[in-house]
Amino acid sequence: MALPDYIGNANLPWLVTYLCFFHAICIDVDSVFVVAYCLLLITASMRQVHIGTSGWAYPSWKPDFYPAKTPSSKLLDYYSTQLNCVEVNYTFRARPAVTTLQNWATVTPEGFTFVAKAHQRITHIKRLTDVDQDVDAFFAALQPLLHARKLGPVLFQLPPNLKADADRLAKFLKILPKDAPAAIEYRNVSWFNDSIYSLMREHNVALCIAESDDLAVPEVFTANFTYYRLRKSDYSDVEIDEVEKRLRAAAQEREVYAFLKHEDTPEGAINAKKLLQRLKAA
Repeated sequence: MALPDYIGNANLPWLVTYLCFFHAICIDVDSVFVVAYCLLLITASMRQVHIGTSGWAYPSWKPDFYPAKTPSSKLLDYYSTQLNCVEVNYTFRARPAVTTLQNWATVTPEGFTFVAKAHQRITHIKRLTDVDQDVDAFFAALQPLLHARKLGPVLFQLPPNLKADADRLAKFLKILPKDAPAAIEYRNVSWFNDSIYSLMREHNVALCIAESDDLAVPEVFTANFTYYRLRKSDYSDVEIDEVEKRLRAAAQEREVYAFLKHEDTPEGAINAKKLLQRLKAA
């Protein structure tokens, strides 16, 4: 039986697996072919989903998230067995030591991802202006995670009092490394307009879709991945169900990163774990 043109060579291993399975139970091969290809499409429909919290070093999450006797030095080890990504706030205020990043990479499993918040010198002190050297230095400092294949996007979180400035943004976007995924979190509503979104799409930079008790960012996609910060003070079960639907829908078209609020209580980590389990089971 000849394969139709729409079956690419990259899909053949999956297709053969399905065909062999159905052949073993003596179903007609022609019918199996259609069923197998449908299953292949379903399998490939979801892009990768990364879910975590903003930080992990919270002993107060014991015993609801971390086992009661987990030492502080082992919190990341355990965290990385429950969630597959973390947003690092530490990099906003300090340059991490090479040995620190190497240790983070060593104690976490393959496939785990670190997302770094850009240093405040770039976003809050110099406010995106004349930051060429600062951006280069920041990305250079993250090289240990890049070499370990555990570096995700970099988040540039802007201060609330920085209003929309298309010229400032355009100059900043031009200096970002072309092969390094980046997201921008705007905390002033003046940024939420089509001209800003168009600039971001030109450079494949993601709009951070952030929600809090005070501000909700429009759910607009500007890159080949998307970035959510879910930081309301509380999420009901119904709201978590709605978040799951949003993430699932977004993952049909692009890779998804989503981070829930950390703070001193474990609810954010527990909800993140719940969301990841549901989406991985799909």
